[in-house]
Amino acid sequence: MFDVETSVPFEIISISVLTAVLLIDVIRNFRHPEIPSTLKSIFYLVFYCGLAIAFGAVIWNQYGHIPGSEFFAGWLTEYSLSIDNIFVFVLIMANFRVPRRLQKKALGVGILVALVLRAIFIFIGGALIERFTWIFYIFGAFLIYTAIKLLVDQESDDQYHENLVVRFFERILPMTRKWSDDKVRVKDEKTGKKLWTPMLIVFIALGVTDLFFAFDSIPAIFGLTKDPFIVLVANIFALMGLQQLFFLLGSAIEKLKFLPLGLAIVLAFIGVKLIFEALHSSGVEWAPEIHTLPSLMVIIIVVSFTAAASVLKIQHDKRIAVMRAKHATGYYKHFTTTPPPPNGAPGPAPAPGASSASPSETLASTEKDATPGTKEAGDNA
Repeated sequence: MFDVETSVPFEIISISVLTAVLLIDVIRNFRHPEIPSTLKSIFYLVFYCGLAIAFGAVIWNQYGHIPGSEFFAGWLTEYSLSIDNIFVFVLIMANFRVPRRLQKKALGVGILVALVLRAIFIFIGGALIERFTWIFYIFGAFLIYTAIKLLVDQESDDQYHENLVVRFFERILPMTRKWSDDKVRVKDEKTGKKLWTPMLIVFIALGVTDLFFAFDSIPAIFGLTKDPFIVLVANIFALMGLQQLFFLLGSAIEKLKFLPLGLAIVLAFIGVKLIFEALHSSGVEWAPEIHTLPSLMVIIIVVSFTAAASVLKIQHDKRIAVMRAKHATGYYKHFTTTPPPPNGAPGPAPAPGASSASPSETLASTEKDATPGTKEAGDNA
C-alpha cells in the first residue's frame, strides 16, 4: 500500500523501542516532577539528538543513502518547526496558570497525546498520497501559503486563544478551576460529584495545538519522503527533545527573530519541490526533480544560518543595551556631581528646592535608580 524503504521487522522494533523510551520519560516525569536544571536539560537534549543521529546512521548504512537522507531531512524539518511550538506552549501554561511544579508532567502527557494524533494524521496523509497523487499540489500550495504567512505576520499575537476542541471539552465535562496537585479528577467536597481538574484540559490543549501546528510540518515531510515510517520516526525524534527545549528556552524563544524567516524559506522550498514532483509525475518534462540529498543540504544551511544569526542578534542587542545604560549612568553622573570649591572655600548654596545631599550620595542614588533601567533594557533586548 505505502512506499516502504525499510524492512517490516526493523520498523516494528524501532517504533516499539522509541515508544518505550517516550513512556519511560513520561513515567520519570511523574516520579521526578521538579523542573530540570539548565545543565540537565542540555544533557538530555544532546542525548536525544545523538540518538536521532545514530538512528539515521543505521538507516543510511543498512538501507542506503536515500532513506537515510530522507530521515535526516525530515527530522531536521520537524525539529525546526517544532521549536516554533514552544512559544505557544508557554502561552498555554500561562493561560491555564499551570503551577511550575506541574509543568513537566503536563508537557510529558501532552506530548504523548500529540504523538498519537500525529500518527493518525500521518497514516491518513500517507493513504491519501498513495491513492491521489494530485494531493501534492494541495500540500505544495498550502506550504507556500504558510511560508508567506510566516513572513507577513511578523507581529505574532501574544495571547493564547482556545480552539474549538478545547472549548468543546470544557463545555461537556464537569470541571473545576482549582488545581489539586497532579490529579486529573477530584471529588467535590460540597456536592460529592466527580470533577475534572484543569490538568485534563491542559493535556488536550497541548496535544491538539501541536496537531494544528503539524498541519504544515507533516505535509512538508511528505514532500521529502513518501515512506510513512520515516515520517513517523522523524516526528517521534522531534518530539523527544521538545520538553527539554521548553525549559531551556521558554519565553526566550520569541527573541529568535530570524527563526520565522528560516522556517518560511524551508516551507517554501519544500512546497515548490512538491509541486515540481507532482508535475514530473504527471509527465511534464520541464519540471525538475529535486532529490532528497540536495534538499537536506538546503535545510541544514538555512536552519543553521538563521539560528546563528538570531543568536548573534540577541548578543548584539544585549551589548547595545549595556552601552546605553552605561551612557545614561555617565550622563546623570555628569550633571549631579558638583566640583569642589577652590582653596577649601565654602561651596555655593543649593538652589531653592534642590537636594542638600553630598555628591557621593547623589551619585549612589542615581546609580541605584539607573540599575533597574539597565536590567530592563537588557531584558527587552
